Amino acid sequence: MNPVERLQSLARQPRFDLVVVGGGATGLGVALDAALRGFSVALFESHDFAGGTSSRSTKLLHGGVRYLAQGNVALVREALAERATVLRIAPHLAQPLPFVMPSYAWWQTPFYGAGLKLYDLMAGRAGLGRTEFLSRAQTLQALPGVNPEGLKGGVQYWDGQFDDARLALALARTAQNAGAQLFNYAEVEALERTEPGFSVTVRDRLSGHSRRVEAGCVINATGVWVDALRARAGPPGSAGADRMVSPSQGVHVVVDREFLNGHHALLVPKTRDGRVLFAVPWLGKLVLGTTDTPRQDLPREPQPFAEELDFILGEAAHVLRRPVQRHDIRSVWVGLRPLVAPPKDDGGGTKVLSREHTIVVEPSGLLTVTGGKWTTYRAMADDVMERCFAAGLLTRRPGGQTERHALDGAPVAGRAVVPLHAGPGLHLYGQHADEVQACPGADQTLGLGLTEAMVRYAVRSEYAHTVEDVLARRWRALFLDALAAAAMAPRVAEILAEEGCDRPSLAEFESLCASYLPPAAAT
Repeated sequence: MNPVERLQSLARQPRFDLVVVGGGATGLGVALDAALRGFSVALFESHDFAGGTSSRSTKLLHGGVRYLAQGNVALVREALAERATVLRIAPHLAQPLPFVMPSYAWWQTPFYGAGLKLYDLMAGRAGLGRTEFLSRAQTLQALPGVNPEGLKGGVQYWDGQFDDARLALALARTAQNAGAQLFNYAEVEALERTEPGFSVTVRDRLSGHSRRVEAGCVINATGVWVDALRARAGPPGSAGADRMVSPSQGVHVVVDREFLNGHHALLVPKTRDGRVLFAVPWLGKLVLGTTDTPRQDLPREPQPFAEELDFILGEAAHVLRRPVQRHDIRSVWVGLRPLVAPPKDDGGGTKVLSREHTIVVEPSGLLTVTGGKWTTYRAMADDVMERCFAAGLLTRRPGGQTERHALDGAPVAGRAVVPLHAGPGLHLYGQHADEVQACPGADQTLGLGLTEAMVRYAVRSEYAHTVEDVLARRWRALFLDALAAAAMAPRVAEILAEEGCDRPSLAEFESLCASYLPPAAAT
């Protein structure tokens, strides 16, 4: 669909029951839930789907062992159940992963093992495997490359991993199949309260065209940027008042698998400063992280602070046989977490749930949701719908379909899937692999498993418009190896132009690739 045609469908359906603003995990989850309930839904994302926090996660679907240590049993139990659901409805993009905690003190194995046994017990039938105590030899076998000096043994437990950006894409396509209309690069410029509902003005950032639609209910699911839309929908002078989000950034470093060449993830539950360090095999590489650093600004492309890289590399040097140097880094990505608190004066219109997310109904009727994590996106969407019903924004309709509804591309139950720790390939498309192969250029490889056919398919069927859309999210090249992504970019831009994309933004992407490398590795 060319840019001029993108918003024309809105002229044929100028009113929706529900408009969702934000195309990350939360917004896409809400759009799918509402569409499966039979509501008419439009979703507008100002950039690309999962272009912000939702593509920069730790790539883990987890119940939250640290929440168990904090005594938040309800949250852990819910997350464990939701983890099992995501693994069931998208097995090509979300799978079990064994973790090993290496022990360098005699007390660590029994201490952490006891907590993880409780983790197993809470998971019940949703468990992925039982916790096991490992000897020193077994730990070295599970974690080739772990530092053997002083190693006593370890504990193995199970959690999940996934491809966040491609899972978001699967949600978008599933919602579209259920009747929702979804638009990336569609920025909501104005919200005007009407009776009943809202008038929403949307500008297509690719064509510059604007369109107005009516909505009975508007959901603000813009992540760390929710306060900007809240201010836009509120009375004059409300900008900056009662901020919901205090962002924190998490840094992730990608290196070659040779640093820990196995199929198990490594987890250090408590570093010298009390944080967590992990090393996760993912799409043929190894991801090291993460940090938790407050910041007040909200850049689209946050950069790591020097002390954050020093922390990750320094802590990794304690547990890896071979220390990681800056020149070993293939890519660095940074995600902004929306840490939330409800407004001080909610006028009776605020609902704070018992999970990590917060839902607020503004005096204008705008419903804002933020916080949470990928693992519980589906439960968050259900909570949003329940809040809409309770506030009278929508007429109640039964839900629960998302718990059983397989996501787009999910292979037939029982069919073998390729593990996510393997390099990227055709298997990531699930049941759509044959459609991809039918596009021209299936035998022309550009690098990191990407073919020309996959680029064409990204434009024709996966909402891609720019080089970044393809090499950062439809294919995870930028997140795996920034230099390799830059080398692939010119040919990708040519294919996009052949497919009718008149603004592939090659120069912008090449500049972005440089920012995904630390200074010492950028030359």
